[in-house]
Amino acid sequence: MLGSLDCLHWPWTTCPSAWHGQFTRGDKTHPTVILEAVASQDLWIWHAFFGAPGSINDINVLNMSPLFDGFCNGSAPDCPFQVNGTTYKYGYYLVDGIYPEYAVLVKSLTCPGDAKRMKFKVAQERARKDVERAFGVLKKRWQILENPARPRSVDKLSRIMYACIILHNMIIEDQGKAICQYVENEEVPSIPPIELGSPPYVARRREVRNNQKHHEIRADLAEHIYRLQNMDLNMPPQDDSEEYSD
Repeated sequence: MLGSLDCLHWPWTTCPSAWHGQFTRGDKTHPTVILEAVASQDLWIWHAFFGAPGSINDINVLNMSPLFDGFCNGSAPDCPFQVNGTTYKYGYYLVDGIYPEYAVLVKSLTCPGDAKRMKFKVAQERARKDVERAFGVLKKRWQILENPARPRSVDKLSRIMYACIILHNMIIEDQGKAICQYVENEEVPSIPPIELGSPPYVARRREVRNNQKHHEIRADLAEHIYRLQNMDLNMPPQDDSEEYSD
């Protein structure tokens, strides 16, 4: 799992009157600017795309953002993994029900029909709360994000949002809570990107948007989680008498 993906609406008080229709959605009743982010369990924000108008939904924001560019052009290294005996080429993000059924997105189940699917639904929704927690911490940590935005420029709003996210990650790293540690002198091999529109690019884009792979990985994850939980239940209780013998 690469992280949890979701969107946050930041209210915009000083939105120009001519832009109200573009930045206002029916369920919000006021102009907003959208932040799309990916967060992991340590609340580190790995991906941030800010500036989409508030009238669109999460799918439209996903189509605008560069989240899948690394997968499609080959600049991001593949991270193959195996689950339930099946090997998959790319990692995946946890998302809610509005997102499309892509190979790199794992959604919950709306109507689980048995115990195995129910366990997967609970595990997926529990882990996906990481990004919601990250949004809450981000707003509580920076008061400017807790209140409606006042600048009249989207560019200035973007600089404020990205600065808060960078400082948020720096605090997590300074506190030693980051899962991945930054190595200053680490040499990262440069991978030349695949040309846009070329056959390899189209093939990778098709792999990322594969609907069948989405259902396969979700079924394998459900089987994997069910098997792990059954193993934990069948483990014999540990004898702690020696620990307190003194």
